[in-house]
Order: sequence, then structure tokens, then C-alpha cells
Amino acid sequence: MKIYFISGLAADRRIFKNIQLPDGFEIVHLDYIKEIKNESLESYARRLAEKIDISENFAIVGLSMGGMIASEISKIHKPVITILISSASTCNQFPRRFKLAYYLRLYKILPVHLFKSASIIKRLFSPESKADKEVLLQLIRESDPAFIRWALGAILKWKNKQITEPMWHIHGSKDEIIPIKNTKPTHVISKGTHLMVLSRADEVNKLLKEMLLSL
Repeated sequence: MKIYFISGLAADRRIFKNIQLPDGFEIVHLDYIKEIKNESLESYARRLAEKIDISENFAIVGLSMGGMIASEISKIHKPVITILISSASTCNQFPRRFKLAYYLRLYKILPVHLFKSASIIKRLFSPESKADKEVLLQLIRESDPAFIRWALGAILKWKNKQITEPMWHIHGSKDEIIPIKNTKPTHVISKGTHLMVLSRADEVNKLLKEMLLSL
């Protein structure tokens, strides 16, 4: 069965380099497409979903923003399972600072280069291995400023309050972007951070294996 993977903001398929699935399951990356000005996350998800072969059973795995997009896709097409990692299934799970950023319209005035610089600095003190840090730094440097600005606005404007079943949600207890206290995960990785797909890949892989083999 094909398992479609959607990466997070300022990332691409390389963020899943440590992810391995059990035999019988194929990773298919849903690479991001060009955004349309003022496009909603719902509309973007609908366009991205055109890449999915809906003639056969499939599942979706979404990381961070990719999880939000996966949630929207699951309302259009019916995957066997939707799996969120380090994400939010509804806008109600956003931390207060997200709502503040929306009301202050920070996504319109915040220089994207500052966002990228802050992300680079943060990575220097994060728990990933040296090789994983190099990948993350490369992803940040290569990220498209126009896409980042659109994505930040689309996330903050996202109004979804519907959880489409069946859905599993893997979250780290030390997620610094979307605190676990705001979410309702089905599976928790102790001391896992927002990018535990890299730093705690073995544990994420174990959970994915258990989930997929139970289908």
C-alpha cells in the first residue's frame, strides 16, 4: 500500500530520510507545489491531493504543517488512515501565540529572513545528530521565502475544527512549536521534540510499523 508523506514548513522529503516502513508499504512523497496568492490551506490541500492515486487504498502521514494539510485531504478523499506527527488536527490545538500572531498580522510584516535566521540558530542547539543538523540547515537555507510567507499566513488563518476518523496522532512531550498540552495525541514519545522524525526516528518508525501492520 502507498503511504503518502507530506513534510513540514521550510522542509521537503529529506526531512523523512530516517523513516522506514515495514515490507508491503511504499513511501510516496507529496512534494509541495507552487502556492497561489491568498490561497487557503484547504484549497492548497485540494490541489496537492490531485497527486494521490485514489483508485487504490492509501494512507497519509503529515508532519507539522503537512499534518494540517493531511487533515484537509482526509476530508476530500478517504485514506485508510491519516497519521499526524508533531502537528495539530484542528485550529483549536494551536498555542495562544499562534492566535496572537494572527491578530497582529505578523505573517505579513515579519521579514522572512529573520524567520530563517532564527530557525538556523535554533538548530545549532537542537538534539539532532551532526548529519541531521546539516540537512536541516540546508533545508532552511534553500526554502522559498514566498512559500514561507504564504504558508505562515495560511496556517494562522486555518479554521478547521473537524477531526476525520480514523486518525492517529504522534506527538513529542517536549514539542516546542505545538506544545503537547494543546493537543490530543493518540501516541506520545517521551521528551520528543518537534523534529523527532530525525532525532527519535527509531521510536517513530516503531509506532508507524505498529500502526500500519494493524490495518
